[in-house]
Amino acid sequence: MRPAPGKPILNRGTAPVPGKPIYQRPAPAGARPPMPGKAFTPEGRRPPHPTRASAGRPAGQAGRRQHEPRVKEGPLKYQPKLAEVPSGPLPIDRSITISEGISVKDLSERLQVRAKDVIRKLLDRGLMATVNQSLDTEIAKQIAREFGAEAQVVSFEEEALKELEPAMLQQESEKLQPRAPVVTIMGHVDHGKTSLLDAIRETNVAGGEAGGITQHIGAYSVEITDRESPAFGRRIVFIDTPGHEAFTRMRARGAKVTDLVVLVVAADDGVMPQTLEAIDHARAASVPILVAVNKIDKPGAQPDRVKKQLADRGLMPEVWGGQTVMVDVSAKTKANLKLLLEMILLVSDLQSLKADPEQPGQGTVLDAELDRGRGPVAHALMQNGCLKVGDTVIAGAVMGKVRALFDDRGRPISEAGPSMPVEILGLEGLPDAGDRIVAVQDRFKAKQIVIYREQKARESAMARSSRLNLESLSQQMAEGQMKELPLIIKADVQGSVEVLVDTLNRQATAKVKPVIIHSGVGAITENDVLLAAASNAIIIGFNVRPERKATELAEQEKVDIRLHSIIYELAEEMDKAMAGLLEPTFKETVLGRAEVRDTFRIPKVGAIAGCYVREGKLTRDSQVRVLRDHVVIYTSKISSLRHFKQDVNEIRSNMECGVGIANFSDVKTGDVLESFIVEKIAAPATA
Repeated sequence: MRPAPGKPILNRGTAPVPGKPIYQRPAPAGARPPMPGKAFTPEGRRPPHPTRASAGRPAGQAGRRQHEPRVKEGPLKYQPKLAEVPSGPLPIDRSITISEGISVKDLSERLQVRAKDVIRKLLDRGLMATVNQSLDTEIAKQIAREFGAEAQVVSFEEEALKELEPAMLQQESEKLQPRAPVVTIMGHVDHGKTSLLDAIRETNVAGGEAGGITQHIGAYSVEITDRESPAFGRRIVFIDTPGHEAFTRMRARGAKVTDLVVLVVAADDGVMPQTLEAIDHARAASVPILVAVNKIDKPGAQPDRVKKQLADRGLMPEVWGGQTVMVDVSAKTKANLKLLLEMILLVSDLQSLKADPEQPGQGTVLDAELDRGRGPVAHALMQNGCLKVGDTVIAGAVMGKVRALFDDRGRPISEAGPSMPVEILGLEGLPDAGDRIVAVQDRFKAKQIVIYREQKARESAMARSSRLNLESLSQQMAEGQMKELPLIIKADVQGSVEVLVDTLNRQATAKVKPVIIHSGVGAITENDVLLAAASNAIIIGFNVRPERKATELAEQEKVDIRLHSIIYELAEEMDKAMAGLLEPTFKETVLGRAEVRDTFRIPKVGAIAGCYVREGKLTRDSQVRVLRDHVVIYTSKISSLRHFKQDVNEIRSNMECGVGIANFSDVKTGDVLESFIVEKIAAPATA
């Protein structure tokens, strides 16, 4: 429609009336008409907003709506109920189990509270901590009490074992399998323990021990190969422990990991002090005892007298109506060895020994040593589960990844099952003898536990090595002018270090107290000599030798180095030294050292070492030590000395020679032959 001339194109309607709205929205059908005067005020303005101030109400509160929480429709999801932050300590109404070095996050999960609430409690104590930080056991127990829980602290290994127990109980009928018994050979020194084990294994271990006595702890696996025996094909694991009185800890460690103790008593000697001590260790470990009366072939043997002595101490023989099985044996003639093995298996079968080979490996470290070519080596006995190459393990304050496994005869294996002695390579350090070794899945948690244990070990070491102050000085003066004898101990294996430290600490007198300022495994190094020079200490080497530079430095610094290979000789020397009665009766003089560069086998003669004399000389009538990585392997005499094809009495430095060692053929390239003589010095005459 076209617009008319003279009129607006768009008809806007009539002009707005004052006091009325410009536009009125049409009301919906059926709605009530608006009340007059409500849409606008008489002045033509909109009414105030309900939240604005009005008469009798302050601004911001007039007409405020009170919102109620909305209820979300749909299925409800489960959310764990977290405890409120207590304003004060709550009453103890529950008990939790925590492991050493537990993190803040793990503690909050055990307590069922938020991690920030635990951190707030730590801040109240002045401790700054993150969710992944490890807590001291005492702090963790105090925090747990404030949340109304009593915390019981267990080791990491015990916690891992508890986690496996429910699964083991459920799978008892399916996966638990019989395992070989672990038997510990115990008894007095020189009663034939190692010789008896040699006869069973058909080896010669005692011949390689210094002084003919065992000074290490070792585990060996023996399989019964006699087809006529009812136990054909079965396996027994033997643990050989030292019998000398100084090795009490080793015997106790052997009793803890064993299923049966074989007490060896010489028929011509009877019950001795270490025999009684072995009985006490076995009873403390709650393991059965089987007695092997050895040396029945000797002229003065009286087996019945031995049985009577044991019966007086609570071990009644089975043939006399008691419960203790006793077998008369002879390690020399191998008499009744077959009967002894059958009795061992019979007594072990009564205990129904079983293990689950599918669980992560668990065992005990029997000993540890530092090998130059292989690094830290742990000698362990697996007790449950299966340890495989590549597993992450934790042993005390040391962790690592298993790089290689070897059985008791030095053969490489890929896995080690229950009741199996193994050598473990790949640890980051040397574990202590007696530590539990456990295969873990969580490497981060294992690292966390190791860091915590290292920190606690450093704290305890610092507490022991605190410096002398005025208070302690006056206390020592009041006790009678006690003096300290600083010592540095180096040995070939960790178990020997433990024994030496314990032996020397027990030798303290009213005047002199030995103080071990450092102990370790391996050769005596320059750092050991420097530490001894700074602290005015004496270095004691047990079955180890000093390095060449360390020897030269000790001569310059006038540091006294005492080398021993037999434990009771060392203890006797220290007793005399602390009593002021030590008189040099023997003097050892090192003549020279030669390096083995090649080995030869000559029929009817044996192994010949092709050597190069690096310093000093080798003489035909001298004794010789075979050193491998500065550790004494064997001590004997030079049986033959040749320069090319000519027999000579002496070979000097920078010359080559062929050396034959009496009764020793295991010489290897890289070994060092140390020639020495022992001179007897007469005691000074007294007026």
